[in-house]
Amino acid sequence: MKTGIIGATGYAGQQLVSLLANHPAVTIDFLVSNSYVNQEYSDVYKNFRNRINKKFISIDKVDEYLPSTDIIFVAIPHGKSMHIIPKFLKAGIKVVDFGADYRLKSQSTYEKWYNLEHASPHFLEAAVYGLPELHKADISSAQLIANPGCYPTASILSIAPLAKDKLIDPTSIIIDAKSGVSGAGRSLNTATLYGEANETLKAYSLITHRHTPEIAQELSNLYQDDVSVLFAPHLVPMNRGILTTCYAKLNQPYTEAKLFEMYENFYSTHPFIRISKELPETRWVRNTNFCDISLRVDTSTNRVIVVSAIDNLMKGAASQAVHNMNIMCGFDETLGLSQISFLP
Repeated sequence: MKTGIIGATGYAGQQLVSLLANHPAVTIDFLVSNSYVNQEYSDVYKNFRNRINKKFISIDKVDEYLPSTDIIFVAIPHGKSMHIIPKFLKAGIKVVDFGADYRLKSQSTYEKWYNLEHASPHFLEAAVYGLPELHKADISSAQLIANPGCYPTASILSIAPLAKDKLIDPTSIIIDAKSGVSGAGRSLNTATLYGEANETLKAYSLITHRHTPEIAQELSNLYQDDVSVLFAPHLVPMNRGILTTCYAKLNQPYTEAKLFEMYENFYSTHPFIRISKELPETRWVRNTNFCDISLRVDTSTNRVIVVSAIDNLMKGAASQAVHNMNIMCGFDETLGLSQISFLP
């Protein structure tokens, strides 16, 4: 498969380059970055020295590569991909979009939360939300994948079995999520400078975080009714990782053993979900495509607490994109994704 990456110098983009460079069925044909045109990739990320020496091209040079390209990954901020992706789709190329432009099925919801007019809303219905544990069949025949956000990936996977079987009150879901600073991207931002983010913990974008409607959309589809979500994101002083703690009121008493059995059955055919009695930690999923999940039942309040951990740059972005590519292209879904977390 010949592939191109647009936005190859962001944190998620460079993680994707690393995965594709080691993927046995992929050749990286072009890398796009308007900031580094004609510079070698290894000049920007020196860990790729003697591995990826390809020079960046500008976005206006991509047309020259389209006739021989099989799949394009677009890893640029929301609001930009919707202007360039339609051209690739019309050329018959498969696309995996890291951004939010095609995640929400409702044009009005997108425009409300992102404060942008959607430039290509006619592709919203055709786009498949790229969470393989929920949409594998649709992904296998899709041309356009909307790669999920990092927070929604962990949050949706935590609650999905409960929503599918309608075991919880759909108005009671609270998600407390904590992310490493790489989730904010590589661009200069005062809030993520070392002196600002180190040795402190803070909540941000309460009530207004743009991943909220994405989570609500997918959980509502599973529940087959409207689900409301109270989402509280936090920034923690670590490079990568997301830990979510999700709370919901059970519709009737269930034992922990019963819920663990249900989760095991729900994810039994999905190789990157690990259900464990031990509470997850971000270090056990770092640099992997795994999502670790555990739960507890508080019998005094009849509430369930579900905890999950992912690597925001991997399962929350790049490795999930490769997972989607594998399914789209008919490869074994685990191909090129055998990484084990490294310590310390």
